[in-house]
Amino acid sequence: MSETRGNKQKHESRNPIQRALIGNFTRAMLRLVAEHKPRTILDVGCGEGYMLAAIADAGVDAELAGLDLNPEAIADARARLGERARLEVRDARELADLGERFDLVMMLEVLEHLDDPAAMLPLLGRLSHKQVLLSVPWEPYFRGLNLLRGKNVRALGNDPEHVQHWGRRGFRRFVERRFRPIATPQVFPWVMVMAANDRPGE
Repeated sequence: MSETRGNKQKHESRNPIQRALIGNFTRAMLRLVAEHKPRTILDVGCGEGYMLAAIADAGVDAELAGLDLNPEAIADARARLGERARLEVRDARELADLGERFDLVMMLEVLEHLDDPAAMLPLLGRLSHKQVLLSVPWEPYFRGLNLLRGKNVRALGNDPEHVQHWGRRGFRRFVERRFRPIATPQVFPWVMVMAANDRPGE
């Protein structure tokens, strides 16, 4: 299953437990956005635009933008959001090189897919001049839940596209390499960190 298809399946699942978990994740994200009141928001690796759509549907007064390398995902995002967000098939490095900056840069459920996630931290720092919002699966609980529902049993519950694994403390320490964490809400089975960019533009 492709990453794009898997993301759609996760967000559009009819399983009541999965829907409740995704709902909790989305509400936590929206609370942080409402608290910090960014006027511009960039979602790096926005996929099919589910989180940007949630922000738009909540009536947040902000300019929204999303990037993804998958044309199919961006096509779905454009169908979902219409003119409410600027959506591009583009590498975030290109946008940073153009000097674009955003109050809030989000990267949700992406870092676990990267061979070198640490390389993203300075790039996100260049794109954000206030905060970043990051999330990853909370291990080993994420894999444990997969096993309980019979998913990826041969891989002991690990999604094959996940090449990085963090616990709650480990991910916070990872974020601290470049940013200053200011909130870590409970969004089991994920870890979410809102962090301040004290060195914008670097």
